[in-house]
Amino acid sequence: MTKFLLVVIPAILVVAISILSVQNAAPISLQFLAFRSVALPFGLWLGFGLAAGMVGTASLLTLFPGRRS
Repeated sequence: MTKFLLVVIPAILVVAISILSVQNAAPISLQFLAFRSVALPFGLWLGFGLAAGMVGTASLLTLFPGRRS
C-alpha cells in the first residue's frame, strides 16, 4: 500500500500542475521584499516548488534516517 501511495500522490500532483499551467499561461513574477524574479508561467513556479519540496524531503530523510514504519 505504501509503494502504491508513493506513485499515486506525485502523479496526482503532476496532473494538477499540468491543468493549472494550461489554465494560467500568463507569466507572473514573484516579489520578496525588494527583490523581483523573472516572469514565468504559474505552472512552472508550482513545478519548481514541488520539485524543491521533493528534493528537500528526500535529502532530509537521507540525512536523518530514523525509524520508518
